[in-house]
Amino acid sequence: MQVILGIIFHFVGGFASGSFYVPFRKVQGWSWESAWIVGGVFSWLIVPFIAASLTVPDFMGIIRSTDGSTLFWTYFFGLLWGIGGLTFGLAMRYLGMSLGMSVALGYCSAFGSLVPSIYYAISPVAGKMGIWEMINNPGGRLILVGVAVCLAGIGICGKAGMLKEKELDEATKKAGVAEFNLTKGLLVATISGILSACFNFGIEAGKSMAPVAIEHGANPLFQNNVIFVVLLWGGLTTNFIWCMLLNFRNKSFGDYGNRKSALIGNYAWAALAGTTWFMQFFFYGMGESKMGNGASSWILHMAFIILVSSAWGLFLKEWKGVSRRTFATILAGVGVILLSVMLVGWGNSMK
Repeated sequence: MQVILGIIFHFVGGFASGSFYVPFRKVQGWSWESAWIVGGVFSWLIVPFIAASLTVPDFMGIIRSTDGSTLFWTYFFGLLWGIGGLTFGLAMRYLGMSLGMSVALGYCSAFGSLVPSIYYAISPVAGKMGIWEMINNPGGRLILVGVAVCLAGIGICGKAGMLKEKELDEATKKAGVAEFNLTKGLLVATISGILSACFNFGIEAGKSMAPVAIEHGANPLFQNNVIFVVLLWGGLTTNFIWCMLLNFRNKSFGDYGNRKSALIGNYAWAALAGTTWFMQFFFYGMGESKMGNGASSWILHMAFIILVSSAWGLFLKEWKGVSRRTFATILAGVGVILLSVMLVGWGNSMK
């Protein structure tokens, strides 16, 4: 029953993550960076603070009493993840939801499982498996196979993107994805996928705060909410600096008070996008607390996001007008990435 509840929570979180970018499409008359940072203030600062205050008694006291090393590494991984989150938004901007999320999250799943083993091979930790142990372990070998399958799936998705670029004229492409650019999109999706895995590392770095939250009276379902506060401060730092630089470069500071745009609507849609985005990790934390396996929880979370975002991509007609061959190619790519996610999750459970 605990596992079933965990799966349900992960599905809700995956649905939130796979859907969060939809409200951003409703923002009108603003530059991308203005909409992104307004949504980010909600997703990385306001909503996590509210969630923690409602679910973890004296969460700020827990943070203040946590040792500096734990806070530093949690925040540091948040900074790295913030770069991944920033480029994740750019991947949606240039590739659309179905292709952008599939590629970015495929990399995120693969590197989220592979990078820790490389780290533990260099800096051994008791109970953790390094890359050489993985090669000599059945579960570890299955993870490596899953990573290889994932890269193949990303290659298939990239092929679908190239076919789409050849088949459609500029007007048709931009009707589905306003700023479609395959080269830029694949580059930022790769960076995003690699660095987004740092969120899972940040949760592990701040894990000592979770049992303290329970001691303070928090429901174990919400024990990770105090970790999210510190972790997301790092993400906010990275994104805020970059968006302010873009506002300066593009002279778009006026967006925030531009009455010629749908000002109230823009703030509302951006706030909805940011709130929806945070809900993925609110429910991720609940699912992880039920399943008790951080690596497998992360993989399951990725799988649900890819499924939901792919469905949204079809609903929003991002592939309208392509040939059957191209449409079959993107479906095959998504299918292969999902297969790789399941293989990695299976391998993690065997480890």
